Parts: sequence; structure tokens; C-alpha cells
Amino acid sequence: MHPSKAIDMLMQEHRVIERVLDALERAATHLDRSVVVRPGFFLEASDFIAGFADGCHHRKEEGVLFGAMVESGAPKDDGAIGMMLEEHEQGRVFNRAMRDGARRLEAGETDARRQVVSNARGYVALLRDHIAKEDEMLFPMADELFSTPEHDAVMRGFEVMQRQDAVEGAPEKFHALAARLAEEARVLGG
Repeated sequence: MHPSKAIDMLMQEHRVIERVLDALERAATHLDRSVVVRPGFFLEASDFIAGFADGCHHRKEEGVLFGAMVESGAPKDDGAIGMMLEEHEQGRVFNRAMRDGARRLEAGETDARRQVVSNARGYVALLRDHIAKEDEMLFPMADELFSTPEHDAVMRGFEVMQRQDAVEGAPEKFHALAARLAEEARVLGG
């Protein structure tokens, strides 16, 4: 079965997020090997995570999709939705700690390197696993759960959020940032 338009939109956003995860992992590996990586790379990755992964993307899941799934009979607190919400929060914790470490690194505190590396790696591992669970388990479950009118309602909810994001130029800004981070990490090599 082909995913609905709403689910397809979320999966496309996952592919953008994965580009940044790859870049972040490569930069963290370099920093761990004492290769100079500008602290701003991690601050910009943190901006992407907060603005796009957590902002544009998780907002659709938490603000529209999960509520529609609960209304259609899925349990809210235990089960898949509860796990996804917990992981979203865990991702926010990793991101805040990575940002704090990058600011410390920028201020010349070399001991902050470990904080940046461990939280970047923690975020990457969490999100890769999280995305796989959503793509392979949660999203197909949502597609099966929803009738056509429910699919349409979810899509309308997503479109409202997309219009709000578009007013701020968020999609273009974050897609461009993802491309810049991927290119900067590529230039770092190996």
C-alpha cells in the first residue's frame, strides 16, 4: 500500500533530517579525533534540529498526527505514540546539551569537545532509530487506522502548519541549511 499524502510528507521530511544526521555524525567523528571543526557547525545543526526536525516536523506529528491516531483508537501514553513522544523529548535534551557544549567550545573551553561529541552522537543514534520506527511501524499503522476523511483531515492540519512555516520562510531556510551542513561535512572528508 502506498502511503497517504500526509505520511509521504513526513517521510520526505525524514530524508532531509537524515542528511543532517549524516553530516552531524561525520563532524562529531572529526571533532572526536581532534580535527578542528568550527563550533558554529554544531550550533547551526542545533538550529536545524530545533527549527526543522523539532519545529516543522515534530510539530506536525505532535500537533496533528498523534491526536488523530488517538481519536481513531490508538493508545496515547503507552504504546507507539507514548514512545515517540518520549523520544522527541529525549532528542530535545541531547540538542540542548550539544548546543551548550558548542557554545562552550566557541568560548575556548576545549573540555567541551566531549560534551559536543557525545550529545551529537546520542542525538544521531536516537533519531536514526526513531525515524526507522516511524517509517516502518507508526506511519503504516496510522495509514491503516485512518479512513479517507481522517486522512484528509490530517493533511489539512499539515497544510495549515506548512502555511504558517512558509510565512516565515522556514522550509527554504532549513533545506538550504541542511544542504550547507551536508556540504561542509563532506569537505571534512572521511
